[in-house]
Amino acid sequence: MADFPFEIVGFDLDGTLVDSNRDLGPAVNHALTTVGRPLISQDATRNLIGGGARRMLERAFELTGGELPEDEFEGAYGELLIHYEAHIADHTVPYPGCLDALDALAQRGCKLAVITNKIEVYSRKLLDALGMTDRFQVILGGDTLGPGRAKPAPDMIDTAILMCGGGRFAMVGDSTFDVKAARNANVPVVALSFGYNDLPAADLGADAVIDRYEDLVGVLERL
Repeated sequence: MADFPFEIVGFDLDGTLVDSNRDLGPAVNHALTTVGRPLISQDATRNLIGGGARRMLERAFELTGGELPEDEFEGAYGELLIHYEAHIADHTVPYPGCLDALDALAQRGCKLAVITNKIEVYSRKLLDALGMTDRFQVILGGDTLGPGRAKPAPDMIDTAILMCGGGRFAMVGDSTFDVKAARNANVPVVALSFGYNDLPAADLGADAVIDRYEDLVGVLERL
């Protein structure tokens, strides 16, 4: 265990640590109904997740008739956030094997970080509701560092490394946002095939792809 190659492992949240589409999807559809747009399917909302709530809603409007005037968009965005906060953990659960993998990494002396484009207050509220907050030394949301510093910029990864006291870092995620952020920060990255992949997992350009959390520790040991 002393020879584990990483001191810090960072995780995306939605589609990586947790399966949250059954709560995010209804929030998107609620926002769409406030401006008379058609609903979109759960499979479709799954493909919108990854860039944060604002980008998710922008993409939903692109699918259902195009952009809205800014004032209408902001109103719908506010409705999305209100609905989501009220139902943030109704159906969201950690992926199978996730908690055991986090425990295994902690037993190997790893510090763990959440690096998500989700707004920080909602990230913390969700992790609190699932009893997961105390597993992480650092929780960074897409708004934590200010405009232009969320993934795919390297800033969140660089900040997590500093906040954890430095050391070798690996990223775990499910989207191009995660892989590009890791590449921009010059750290290795593992992609999950079962997340909310905006590309096929094999095409994301990660250093490795896993199909289940039970394989994560072994894959990290080989990077």
